[in-house]
Order: sequence, then C-alpha cells, then structure tokens
Amino acid sequence: MIDQLIQYDVFLFELINNQFQNPFFDFILTAARNKYIWGPLYVFILSFLLLNFGKKGLFAVLLVLVTVGISDFISSSIVKPAIKRDRPCNDVLQKKETRLLVKCGRGYSFTSSHATNHFALAIVIGLLFYRRKRFILISLMIWASFISYAQVYVGVHYPFDVLGGFLLGTFIGLILSLIFIPKIDL
Repeated sequence: MIDQLIQYDVFLFELINNQFQNPFFDFILTAARNKYIWGPLYVFILSFLLLNFGKKGLFAVLLVLVTVGISDFISSSIVKPAIKRDRPCNDVLQKKETRLLVKCGRGYSFTSSHATNHFALAIVIGLLFYRRKRFILISLMIWASFISYAQVYVGVHYPFDVLGGFLLGTFIGLILSLIFIPKIDL
C-alpha cells in the first residue's frame, strides 16, 4: 500500500515538474515560492492589524507570528526528522528526472514547510477576518495553494509533501484560531 502511494506521488511529481512546464510558469512559479516576493504582503497585513485594531491588532500580530513559529517548528524540527524523506532533487532515484528551477536545499521533504506555514497563516488570518470579510479566507487558501503547487513545480517537493503541509498547517491554524481568535475578536 505505501509503495503504491509513493509510486503515485512520484507519478504526480513527474507530471507537474516535467510535463506541465512552460517558460511563463517557470518565471511565475519560481517567483511565487520566494519569500521575499511576499514580504510586502506580510508587512501590509501586520501593519494593517496594528494600525486599525489597536491592542487587539497587536494580539492578532502576535498570533500570526506565533502561528508561523509553531507551524515551522513542527514541520521542520519534528515531522521532517521523523519521516526523513529525501527531496526529489536529492533522491538518488529521482534527481536525474527532476527539473530543478531553484536551489534544492539540504533538508528533508515531508512535510513542505512552505505549505505548512502558508496554510496555517491562511487559516489564522482568514478566520481573524471571517465575520467581516469571508472572501479573505478563500483568497488566502488559494494563495497558499499557489505557493504550495510552486514547490512541486520547481522540483523541491513531492505532491504528498505539499498535501501533508496543507493538512498540518490547516490543523495548526484551526487549533490556534479556536484558542485565540475568540479572545482577540476583531
């Protein structure tokens, strides 16, 4: 059963990484996974919270920062060392077939920390504003999906790494939201 799932994961990876390629996607998806591209959005969100919601905004900013810290720690320091799955660009059997568009990285692959962090953020920020603007949650989930897909496209993660990151990040985001958002109440 596990072998079949891994074969399916590799098949999907090769499809996305090798077959669904074009120069436009190469440019857009390489940029999409770069944390510096999204820096202005992160600064805007944090500034918006601080400037518009006073003390509650400060607690919301702290929640956002704690969310990233917890999700990144769990993905990078607990799950990845426990699973020890090689990235496709480092996998002895896969790296010859991998079309690598960015630096590979030395760490393990499962779960994608990009996916974990962005889905946790999407859930927390989306639920902070859910009563006011429901479209924000959907928009942020699309944003996290786009960044996560880019991880596979550029050759640094398998699709199941991203799926695992989605599940882990969503779980972390929901737990933190259930605990802290009622106390913040924007």
